[in-house]
Parts: sequence; C-alpha cells; structure tokens
Amino acid sequence: MIYIARSDRNTVSGGNANMKKTNLTFWTILFLGPFLWFSIDSTWAAPQESIEKKEVRAQPEVPKKTNGKELPAVEIPSDKQQLIGVRKVEATVKPLQRMIRTVGRIEYDERKLVTVNLKVEGWIERLFGDFTGKFVKKGEPLAEIYSPELLATQLEYINLSKWKKDKSHRFQRNLEFSWGDRYNTTGKMITFDLEALILVGQEKMKFWEITDEQIRKIEESGEPIRTFTLYSPMNGYVLQKPAVQGKRVEPGEKLFDLVDLSTVWILADIYVHELPLVKIGQTANIIVSHFPGREFSSKIDYIYPTLSGETRTAKVRFTVPNPDGRLKPQMFTNVELKIDLGKKLVIPEDAIIDTGTRQVVYVDKGEGYFEPRQVTLGLRANGFVEVLKGLKEGEKVASAANFLIDSEAKLKGVFEK
Repeated sequence: MIYIARSDRNTVSGGNANMKKTNLTFWTILFLGPFLWFSIDSTWAAPQESIEKKEVRAQPEVPKKTNGKELPAVEIPSDKQQLIGVRKVEATVKPLQRMIRTVGRIEYDERKLVTVNLKVEGWIERLFGDFTGKFVKKGEPLAEIYSPELLATQLEYINLSKWKKDKSHRFQRNLEFSWGDRYNTTGKMITFDLEALILVGQEKMKFWEITDEQIRKIEESGEPIRTFTLYSPMNGYVLQKPAVQGKRVEPGEKLFDLVDLSTVWILADIYVHELPLVKIGQTANIIVSHFPGREFSSKIDYIYPTLSGETRTAKVRFTVPNPDGRLKPQMFTNVELKIDLGKKLVIPEDAIIDTGTRQVVYVDKGEGYFEPRQVTLGLRANGFVEVLKGLKEGEKVASAANFLIDSEAKLKGVFEK
C-alpha cells in the first residue's frame, strides 16, 4: 500500500507524522519489491512445472509379470544405447556341442597281467627271466625248479608203469554186488588198483604244471626229470621278478609278473559337473605330446563308479591298440571328448546377469524399453547357455552393456537388487 501525503489544517505535527509514514512506505517498497516479484513469478511458474512433471510421469511403461510381480521396463533411448554399446541377440534353437578337454594317463591293461607261481615246494636252480622288463614269448622258459616232492612222485609213477606191464594180474580184486531186482541177481566187477594209482600220479604231475609231453617222456625213458621247467604262459614283458637264482620257494609264492602291452589303457579324469554328459561308447581324440601330429581315436569302454577324494573327479577308460609298443605306461596324454547335446534354445553367456541367487536377462521390448526377466538355465557350451524357462524363441536380449542397463534399472527402482 502507498500513502499519499496531504496537508492537515489542524496541526503541523500531524503533517510531520504523515511525512514520516510516506518515507517509511517508500523504503519498504524499494527493498521488498524484488522479493514480491519473485514470489509472484514463482506462483505463476509452479503450475507450468507441475504440468511438465505430469507429462514426464505420463510416459508409457511396459509392465511384465515376473514371479507374480509386475516389473516395469527401463527406458534406454536409442542414442544412449549406441553411446554405451548395447548389443541385442535373438534367442534361437540350434545344435549344441560340448568339448571336454582333460588329461589322461597310460596304464597297463589289467586284463593282460599274469602272475607265474608254483604249486609245489622247490628251489630255483636256473633263472631265464633274469631281469625286469625282459620280453618273453609264450612257451619260453622262465626258470628251472628242483622239487624233491615232484621227484618222488615221478619215481612212483615210473615204478607203477613198470608193474602194470609185468605184474598187473597180481593186483586184481573181485567185487560182488546185488542188482537189487526181485530175483536177487548178483553181479561181479573186476577193478585194477594199479591203474587207479597210475592215474593219480599223472594228475598230480599235471597239477604241478608238468605237461603231457613231459609225462610221456618220463614214462618212455623210465628216468625221472630232476628239475622241471617253468614256461611263460603268454607274450609279454617281465613286470616284476621276485625270483632269484637259488631261492627256496613255497607253493603259491609269486615268481614273475608278466604284462602284455599290445593294448594299453588310458585313464582320464572327468569333473563331477561333466559326468552327466559322459556315456560309454562316446569317441574321443587322444593326443600324445611325444608323437607330434599323431592322434589316437578310441571309445569310452568303462566309467569308474567312485570319485577321487582329492580331485573330485571320476575316471573314464579308453582301450588303445599298441602293436609297436610306442605307448609306455605312465605317459600323459591330452584327451578331447566332443559331445553332441542336441538342439537347445540358447543365448550367449554374456547376456546373463548372475546375482548369485538368480539369473536375469534384459529382454528388448522395442522403442528403447528393456524388461528384466528371471530365467532358468541349463547346459553351457562354446560360449552359449541353454534356457530352460523364461524366454521364447525369437525374443531379443541385451548381450553387451547389459550391466549398465541393470544399474539403471536398480537406480530407478525398476528391478529389485
């Protein structure tokens, strides 16, 4: 309010008072005017700002239900997508292959290990398989054994054979027995005890590894064999040799361990999470670093039923021919096992954001909007991952800069942390 000065007829003091009021009002307007103008301008500007905010809030959102909750999509304009390097890929159904690479070790074929021992007490008088690693052929002599017990058995056999030719009639014995019929008929049987004793002697020598040819030679010559020869039962290498010349041996004591290396085993380690993919009959390529450029192909013929407590791996077995003997036990190999997993709905692994408790992808909904969606994953191979649940074929997801989209979604409260 502005006061206008006027003269008062009554008193001069009244005029002075009016003049003071006028001056006070003038200075008040001078100082408070700018603040009043700013207040008026703000009052007029507020509705306009409110309208703009309402327009921003009115922008469309693309809601999507995930686990029963509606999560709005986050908006990333096209120019910003180019700036941060967003790349989109399509979920497609394609053949999936898994390559398992592991290390193998060459071992003996346990089915071709043979132990040579004795069934009679004796002494080693001569040793032919005289060092470990020696190659012996089937039928080749390994050692000569002197056994008093065997010598006594040979002498008995020789004497019985002589008696059979000259005086066998003296050992006849007649046995009468009833047929058990209603006429009470009796019969007779003649047995030759000498023949039975000869057969016992023959079987005893065969049990002690004396061959039929040696028995025939003993019978024809009439002379016992002082030492008998122990022969190799197979082609192979002397793996262990507890036998020493002059050593006394007991029945059942091991003298030689022989192994045939014409085929060998390769044992490879497979981790626990890869075991469900491995099956008997799958083919693998085996590479030995000692033979550059040469590969061996073999199939899995056995999967061992137990795990190693230290490495948490299971062993699978391959059988590889080794006719030239170049593959030596305890050599290391590289094993490549290619597994066909069939056709799967896959996306790149880069498209997955793993929070530790769930896996999330950002689905392109068009017009710059990305929807966070939780997915269930399956097999992984060659940079791709199988999607079991949460995506359909043909949907596009962000596979690059998706962590920036995820950060934006969390800042705007679009997606829970």
